[in-house]
Amino acid sequence: MSATTEETQLNFRRFKDGDNKVRALRDKIFQASWSHKCPTYIQSTPPCQGSCPSGEDIRGYLSITRGTEKPPVGADGKPMPWQEYAWRRLTEANPFPSVMGRVCPAPCETGCNRNEVEDHVGINSVEHFLGEYAIKNNLKFNKPTISTGKKVAILGGGPGGLSCAYQLALKGHEVTIFDDHEYLGGMMRYGIPGFRTPRNVLDAEIQRILDLGVKTRMNCHVGKDITLEQIRKEFDAVFLGMGAQSGRALPVPDSDAPNVVTAMSFLSAFNQGRLKYVGKRVVVVGGGDTSVDVATVARRLGHIENAKPTDLDRAIAGQMAHDVAEISAKQGADVTLTSIFPIDKMQANKHEIEQALAEGIVILGGVVPVGLIKDANGRATALRVAKCEAKIAGGKLEVNQIAGSEYDLEADLVVSAIGQAVDFTGLEVFDNGRGAIAADKNYQVQGQPGTFAGGDVIRPHLLTTAIGHGSIAADGIDRFLAGEDLEKRPKIDAHQFDLMRKIVEKGLPLSEIHEPLRGTYASTGAIHNFDNRSDRYIIPHDELFLGHFSYTPRLKRKIITLDTEAVLGNFEERIEPLSEAQAIEEAKRCMSCGLCFECDNCVVYCPQTAVFRVPKSKATTGRYVDTNYDKCIGCHICHDVCPTGYIQMGLGD
Repeated sequence: MSATTEETQLNFRRFKDGDNKVRALRDKIFQASWSHKCPTYIQSTPPCQGSCPSGEDIRGYLSITRGTEKPPVGADGKPMPWQEYAWRRLTEANPFPSVMGRVCPAPCETGCNRNEVEDHVGINSVEHFLGEYAIKNNLKFNKPTISTGKKVAILGGGPGGLSCAYQLALKGHEVTIFDDHEYLGGMMRYGIPGFRTPRNVLDAEIQRILDLGVKTRMNCHVGKDITLEQIRKEFDAVFLGMGAQSGRALPVPDSDAPNVVTAMSFLSAFNQGRLKYVGKRVVVVGGGDTSVDVATVARRLGHIENAKPTDLDRAIAGQMAHDVAEISAKQGADVTLTSIFPIDKMQANKHEIEQALAEGIVILGGVVPVGLIKDANGRATALRVAKCEAKIAGGKLEVNQIAGSEYDLEADLVVSAIGQAVDFTGLEVFDNGRGAIAADKNYQVQGQPGTFAGGDVIRPHLLTTAIGHGSIAADGIDRFLAGEDLEKRPKIDAHQFDLMRKIVEKGLPLSEIHEPLRGTYASTGAIHNFDNRSDRYIIPHDELFLGHFSYTPRLKRKIITLDTEAVLGNFEERIEPLSEAQAIEEAKRCMSCGLCFECDNCVVYCPQTAVFRVPKSKATTGRYVDTNYDKCIGCHICHDVCPTGYIQMGLGD
């Protein structure tokens, strides 16, 4: 392999240097005059979808974006714009594509099989583009045509609660969200700074959900302002999505000093407009995405010469910052972020770490807080830390402090970003004793039929995780309200390509379709030997023909990296969406793992002309080619040249 430039590197080799064994299948395939195996058509889950906590049909909206899957024709005889069709496919799982396209750490991209070729597909960036298109073109969700007459209370208007409300409203239920804030959004609004989630974008995506008829009761804390008993009397089911918006204090003595605060208090004060500046020296303890958010906000806010130390305390405690914040010149704060893990092992998004370093934030890896230094007024003047070695063993965190390695980090403000906690005030009955709620796979609270939960109250995790919880819980609530047993969730719980829907959109007859959707020799309902295994099988890269894919660099969004001076007072968004042309080109890099993308390889290379295209009048996505088994000799060539792994050799076992 040439190593001159990245562009000239080969992306795939079936045989590696040193291979000398011939892998002949002749003896296995040909036994007398009959074939050992013939092709079957197997729909599988791609690893991107298997890695998406929201369960998005990623392959689906990328296929639409690239032009492989065509939008249906509407009543006016015109096809829906592909951008809208892709957006609607995406939002079947996630109603926040523009927000999540910006802030999701994209575990889907980590799972992407294209990583075996050169680099993952920019799934997050295509999602971002589609979300922006929908806002610009004022796209709305389709209101349900039925009303069940059932009422559901959603406790908490964060990503989990809003996701559940969205899905329930689409099913025709009356939904009311109770939230103790002035505005909806939860962590998307109060835990993430506006230069990462622009408020106009967040408001637009929330408003779409409200437009479905979802009601709200703001500034209302269930358990304080209204009792749980009142909720149960008025509503037929309840979803607990309160989030974990209480921070965890530093586990060191004297952590109750007035200038030692939690990350949630800090970010909430900033996002509500109370926090206008910070001290000269800020130390953030953490290592995850939240700690980086705190550090980057602190760096931007800067400090004010001659400000009263107590002004900062009052701002974070809930009072407006002193007027001096508005009229005095701000200077950059010196921000230090500490993590028990080395920098390359920190849990925060690697891109965000790089941005923080570029902005002048000092990151110290492998240190643990051990104490606070306080002055005569009881205020912290420094955080004492020690070098350490941290690891996770048997699911538990082990931190070994290195003796004699202690030193002090001077600080005017210390922020603890080491975790979150749920506020169970008035709802103590749901606390499982570990500060969380115990629920089953349908997210129904154990021992409490009709009460479901999701998001950080289950376990603090990603926004996309909370969205997925809300969607699954909505399915469970819907079945509960209908008096049905809660179904067993599939092993791979994600939205999938639906061949039945494509046949309906095409206007083909449904008389011969049956479930499970498998074709027979004479059936027009599906191709021969089609099987949808996407609920239980994720297709790995070694079942694809990677040699089909040439080296194609990823089209990356423009990200503005600020230096140590430009960052001061800069709260502008740093990321720009792809253009339409770029989004299409990036979607074309998708390898459509587990589903045909109409490359014609199997038709071209079949030596017996046994594989053929389905007539255009009967063809749909996923039903593009078929096999004449009278001609097939089981040579495996169609399987070997199938880039997506859609053709498997199973017939004859």
